[in-house]
Amino acid sequence: MAKTTVGPMEYLTETVNGLRDPGLLLVSLDRNRRPNAMTIGWGSIGVYWGLSIFVVPVRFSRYTYECMEKTGDFTVNLLPRRLADLAAFCGTVSGRDHDKLVEAKLTAVAGAHVKSPTLEECVLSYECRVVHANEVESDTLFRDLKRSCYPRGDFHKLYFGQILNVVADPNLRRKL
Repeated sequence: MAKTTVGPMEYLTETVNGLRDPGLLLVSLDRNRRPNAMTIGWGSIGVYWGLSIFVVPVRFSRYTYECMEKTGDFTVNLLPRRLADLAAFCGTVSGRDHDKLVEAKLTAVAGAHVKSPTLEECVLSYECRVVHANEVESDTLFRDLKRSCYPRGDFHKLYFGQILNVVADPNLRRKL
């Protein structure tokens, strides 16, 4: 069944739950325009500057950071429950060394509004254009967070992506 266009906040609960289980995949393109998927466990959706925004944190050490800096856009894709094991795979191997989409048998689909593709097998996909980015600053971060989330000093850059398009499988809730 074909996916349909939905509003950016229509599946907010399912998206937030996807940060934990079954999983969200951030997809961007590398310098050779090859798609790279990274599992994300942190993120938020909200309204900034009067726009619907998806905020995703990416560590500087990740291959995805290089991709995000080159591409300027990204997609966020919600896995159905039956593919939840792919979140672990995409979160533990690097795109520097693996073609994750090929190895996970995921199908890239051209985005309607961004260069980065969505994933056919996912039940919900957000297409986002980066409108702002900023670095987590060690000196201003709450001490307990710095200790628990950044014990090795591997900080994030936060990417604020304007949500340009959202598509969903009509049977999304049944597949989660």
